[in-house]
Order: sequence, then structure tokens, then C-alpha cells
Amino acid sequence: MSKLVDNFGRQMDYVRLAVTDRCNLRCQYCMPAHGINIVPRQELLTFKEMYRLIRVLTELGVNKVRLTGGEPFVRRDFVGFLEMLSYNDLLDAINITTNGALISHHIDKIEKLEKVKNINLSIDSLQRDKFAKITRRDVFPEVYKTFELLEQSSLNLKLNVVVQSGFNTDEIVDFVKLTRDKNVAVRFIEEMPFNGKGQRDMKENWTFNKILNEVKTVFSVDEIQSEKSSTSRNYKIDNHLGTFGIIPAFTRTFCNDCNRIRITSTGTFKNCLFDDGVFNLRDFIRKGASNNDLKELFLYLVKDKPENGFIAEANRKKGNVSESMSTIGG
Repeated sequence: MSKLVDNFGRQMDYVRLAVTDRCNLRCQYCMPAHGINIVPRQELLTFKEMYRLIRVLTELGVNKVRLTGGEPFVRRDFVGFLEMLSYNDLLDAINITTNGALISHHIDKIEKLEKVKNINLSIDSLQRDKFAKITRRDVFPEVYKTFELLEQSSLNLKLNVVVQSGFNTDEIVDFVKLTRDKNVAVRFIEEMPFNGKGQRDMKENWTFNKILNEVKTVFSVDEIQSEKSSTSRNYKIDNHLGTFGIIPAFTRTFCNDCNRIRITSTGTFKNCLFDDGVFNLRDFIRKGASNNDLKELFLYLVKDKPENGFIAEANRKKGNVSESMSTIGG
């Protein structure tokens, strides 16, 4: 079987698929306060089209998919799509990223889907007023309830925390303290310019080393050996049930072992988060492409995957990075 291997010898086995560009929150690091220009529904990939794309990719060696948005649970019958994807015998794991405001009454059903392994819950503050300021919505009680329900479930839970200068850097230690008694993996993420406007001015640049040094002001930490393609460097603290990690998403020090590709909700194929899209799969499908056509296309597109995110950004044709993460797929 042909595999998706780029010109640097990296095999792609993980796809991030955005199921919608819509979101019920308005996080300031993701989009402007008024939101973004969402596309007409007919321009979104249908669930059948998404299933077909994932099936073709799994026949080329992809075995993991992460479903994102926007907020995936905003899309009608998203849980039905999870069930549909579960029938793909070549998939080992289906992972989900969610803001947690709409998922709580679906957790029991999701737990029954054997291939749904991991839930990443985006939660950028543990304080209600600050959470409302960051997300521009007062839904902290619902999100924290989801956190508690997921922590008690059989699903592997990670907390995604975007570290935002001037907003939540004083809570880094508080998030790490959660790992003392809770079996969660906290992931601190460097802030990126995917906010609908571009990189904002910041008094302090909270990159990987600064975040780690903030944790070390309180805790003694030991690094955990992570799998080669991990985007985070992960750490353990003695007598803590959970772990924490840091994702250098902006400084991009994990690119050498990248095994990921992306598909946006409108079917744009992306080799890298920082490129501006290399092909529209939706139009290709709707013009009658066969599965073999898709396989040949994927094998061709992946060959052009840039060595790292800096090269991908430099090769952009549509100007500086300023898209909303909700458009790309968080």
C-alpha cells in the first residue's frame, strides 16, 4: 500500500479535520469580537464527503483523526458523524477538540464509541470573569462542569490553555496545580496570530522557555519521554496524578518530526498550519473525482509539504498570517 511520505521522509499518519467554521464563543486569540464571515452551509464539506476523504487517507496509512472546528458540537448531528467514522476499520483513534460548552449531555454516548480516545478541552482561565473576557461569553460554569464530567469519564482528557500575555499568565501555576489530584494533561500553547487580524502587540512574549520557567518558580519538574511526533514537551511533578506540557506552536521547534496534515471545513487541504492552503478537495470531489484520483492527489500534495512552519509561512501567497483559527480548524 502506498504511504503518504513527504520529500523529507516523514510519513503522514494523522489528519486534523475541521467539521465546521462556526463557533459559539468569540475567543480573542481566535477571532474578532464580531466574529468571522462564516461560509454558506453548502460550501462546507458534508459528513459523507468527510467520511470519504478520511477513508481514502486511511487507505494511505493515516490511522488517527482529530476533529475540530470552529466548535464541532455546533454542527448538527456531529455525534452521528462520530458513529459513522467509528465504522472505519483502518482508524485507530478519533480525537476531539472542543470548548466544552455544548458537549456535556453527549459524554455518555461518546464513551461508548471505542475509537474515540482523547478529548482536548479548551479552557484558558479558571476564573469566571477572566474566562468571559477571553471568550466574550459567560459560559464558564458550563465549561467547568464539562471539565469535571470528562475528568470522571473513561476518556483521556487534555486541557488546552493558550497562554496570553496580559490576560492569563498569572494562572499558569494554578493550572499545573490541577494535576496534583486530577488525572489530566494540561497543555500550555504559545499564542499564535490566527485571530482574524494578525499578530497582536504584546508587552511580554510568553514562549516555551518563559512558560516552563514560570512553572519552575513553584515546582520541581521532570521531563517525560514523548513519542517522536508529539507537538508538546511533557513534564511530570512528583506525587501529581496528572502531567503538563508545553506546545511551542509559534516558535515551531517540533516541525522536524511532523506527521500531520489538515483539511478545513470547506475542504482546503493544508500541509501545515502556517500555509494558506494548497488545494480545494471539496471542488475536486464535486467534479466527480474517484477514490483513486484522490489517492494520487494526496500522494502528490504531501510531497510538497514544507520542511517547517517558517518556510510554509514564507511561501504564503495571500499575505501575512491573519486567518481565524476557526476558519482553519483549531
